[in-house]
Amino acid sequence: MDSSVIYTAFLALLPISELRGAIPFAVLNGIDLVPAALLGTGINALVPFLAYLFLSTIHKLLYKLGFYKNFFDRFVEKARAKVHGKVERYGYLGLLIFVAIPLPVTGAWTGTLGAWVLGMSKKKACLAIVGGVLVAGLVVSILVALLGAGAEIIFLKSF
Repeated sequence: MDSSVIYTAFLALLPISELRGAIPFAVLNGIDLVPAALLGTGINALVPFLAYLFLSTIHKLLYKLGFYKNFFDRFVEKARAKVHGKVERYGYLGLLIFVAIPLPVTGAWTGTLGAWVLGMSKKKACLAIVGGVLVAGLVVSILVALLGAGAEIIFLKSF
């Protein structure tokens, strides 16, 4: 297996890069756009399931520790107070849109953590997050295609 495929999959799983890093990396390393988009999006769509698995196991262990429990309870209370109105208004569609925007601090990891902290239904949240990942994969792929075509035009005009 080509190392570019492994690195692309790894970037798609990382909270910092997700699709914003995986798809451009794959294309720049010789993977065609469609397979790059399918690979990156498919791997990134696994994030909510992996994150919920982590949160349902590690969190339960850590919650037994006093300092973690106090920190977590304060954090959750502040987060809920801050976004309660927006969650009530936009719900799962808002979660999908949040995940779909391919900018830093948005994406599947942040969306899953937010849904979990706010006590949203795991099943509905996962569907919204995967939907957001699909939209983000399409958006990033279109941007990569446009930027690639633009760079090619600029390169050809220079001769």
